[in-house]
Amino acid sequence: MVASQETLDKLEDIGLNMYERKIYSALLGRSVSTAGELSEMTNVPRSRAYDVLESLAEKGFAVIKSSQPMEYVAIPPQQAIENIKKSHERDLEDKLEKLDSFKDSEAVNELEDLYDQGLELVEPEEMSGSLKGHHQINQHMGTMFKEAEESIKIATSEEGLNNLYENHADVIEEAKDAGVNLKILAPVTDKNRDAYEAVSEHAEVKHMEGKDEFDVPEGRFAIIDNDALTMSMTHDEVHETQDTAFWTKSDHMAQDTMEPVFDMLWHHSEEPPEGPEKPE
Repeated sequence: MVASQETLDKLEDIGLNMYERKIYSALLGRSVSTAGELSEMTNVPRSRAYDVLESLAEKGFAVIKSSQPMEYVAIPPQQAIENIKKSHERDLEDKLEKLDSFKDSEAVNELEDLYDQGLELVEPEEMSGSLKGHHQINQHMGTMFKEAEESIKIATSEEGLNNLYENHADVIEEAKDAGVNLKILAPVTDKNRDAYEAVSEHAEVKHMEGKDEFDVPEGRFAIIDNDALTMSMTHDEVHETQDTAFWTKSDHMAQDTMEPVFDMLWHHSEEPPEGPEKPE
């Protein structure tokens, strides 16, 4: 007996390939079995069944018995999950140690020199591209904020302010401590009041709201040191995988085109309205 397709899909989510999923679920139904028996039950080629069972043993989903013929014992699901979790934790710790070691090595200095040399050969307007997906955009924004030396100017939406707090609060605090001037424009409402109060400890925040003589444009963008720009190309409502943004290192786009827009919005904005009184 093999598990349902839904369960097999869940096993894929934790790192088991197709053959491993089939063999493990069949092994659970027998507790102890041989590679040949499991091959027949799952239609996994016998020549592959041995490799699959060895892989499952390495991942903590099975134990190999010293017997003739060789038999395999299923590890209970809860214990197997803990086994693979601990394995991933060890792998992550090892990778983080290697990254920290590499970060402090001469190799990184050499790579930085190569990057600087490359920048000298490239026109600023050529340093541009698109970003796809919520994760990639947030990752890029975090990098931009960390590289800021003088100023960060952000115009965002109601939900964008929540996103800014959830994903970049620590970087914003670090930038403020480093002497970077931070200005943030966003509609401040009861839905993002907590984010506003937290972010405003490190940045000057103004409430952006349309008026009769002035309509606030919808959109999200960030200007870093007046020479780098990231601009959202999609609405808040799109799925996070479809979120798209444009970025450029062009000081013409950042300083000459979008900074006047930000300054105009800033001029027409005001202090955020007071929120509801909190119970004592």
